[in-house]
Amino acid sequence: MEFRSRHLTSPKGRVTVQNYYQFRHVENPGWKLGWTWTRGEVIWSMNGAFATEQGNCSLFKFDIPHSCEDSPVILDLMPEASPENRSEGCCRSGVLSAWAVDPSKSFSSFEISVGSTDEDGNEQPPVNITLMAPGPGYTCSPFLDSSPTISSVIDGKREVQVFRTWKSTCTYSIFVDNKTPVCCVSLSAFYNPSITPCPSCSCGCRKASKSSVQCTRDEYQLSSTDSATNLSSVRCSDHMCPVRVHWHVKTNYINHWRVKLTVSNYNYNRNYSNWNILVQHPGFSQSTEAFSFNRSQLPSFRFGDELALFWGIEDFNTELVQSTESNMGYVTTDVLLEKDLESFTLSNGWAFPRRVYFNGDNCHMALPDTFPMLPNGNPKQSLSLYLFILLFFLELFVLVKV
Repeated sequence: MEFRSRHLTSPKGRVTVQNYYQFRHVENPGWKLGWTWTRGEVIWSMNGAFATEQGNCSLFKFDIPHSCEDSPVILDLMPEASPENRSEGCCRSGVLSAWAVDPSKSFSSFEISVGSTDEDGNEQPPVNITLMAPGPGYTCSPFLDSSPTISSVIDGKREVQVFRTWKSTCTYSIFVDNKTPVCCVSLSAFYNPSITPCPSCSCGCRKASKSSVQCTRDEYQLSSTDSATNLSSVRCSDHMCPVRVHWHVKTNYINHWRVKLTVSNYNYNRNYSNWNILVQHPGFSQSTEAFSFNRSQLPSFRFGDELALFWGIEDFNTELVQSTESNMGYVTTDVLLEKDLESFTLSNGWAFPRRVYFNGDNCHMALPDTFPMLPNGNPKQSLSLYLFILLFFLELFVLVKV
């Protein structure tokens, strides 16, 4: 995340919240930005966002500031905000797309007019930057001076430079977030009738009886003052994850192989808008086609194997809907991958993903020794040879019977 505060000769500025994460987006209810003033500043007015509290403005008798809080908390406006309250790049309800999915919707901006009792022209940046997006997990650096922002006006014929630019970088940590795991991965293949399920207790252990259909789970491992808001209702399972990703090796062709990728939503009271799935697998180094999802290749310098990002198609399946007692909410696609004949194999679980991420969260996977193996438990045996021997003995048995 990047924050830019631009001060012109008048005490006005623009703040931009930019999401540079490739596959982690900011979902509903959106980001919440906070800071602490150092010189008794007040916010006279805002466009494109609002402070949640006005605070004590009793010192002002006529013109009343928008907020007199020492530590204001700022929220984005809704898309339907009136024109007089809007600003350029604002009003996304705090929802930001992942950078790799839609860069044009990965930022939000608002304008702010600031006043201070100590107006000597030496503006100081606020301190104690906080970001909830939408929950905890982000740690922000102090605002640092940066090269003044330059923008174009008059159809690009003139450049204007702001007085000062400050930037803060916020990084996400799952340890700071302390969120209960949200997803797991199950595996299957055409050459083995068994299914490798999600590991038991992947996202918490089932407390309800086996006959129960509906269970509750804590969203965060640490209880909050309002613990009821941390509880969610999910379909009961041994893994207790609200989201399950299933990878099925479907077909083995001469020059290609096909996978069926399915994402299931076990929540009873939550949809996932603008979801995405990141899969790590060496097979993505070859040409890949997804039939019902959007797909993009991501740089893999930190992961070792190739990375493919999948997300929904607009007006078709961008919404991963919640489940009901009779139906499971899910999205699915077939993925066709070209073979690298030097590396492709069905042995030793090679055809299964190394890691899977849902909305940026790592999904719990079973250990490789539990992956579906080739028949007879011999990963080195050729499937075609196995079928040939099986058919041979069946034919021999029929001849003997005759």
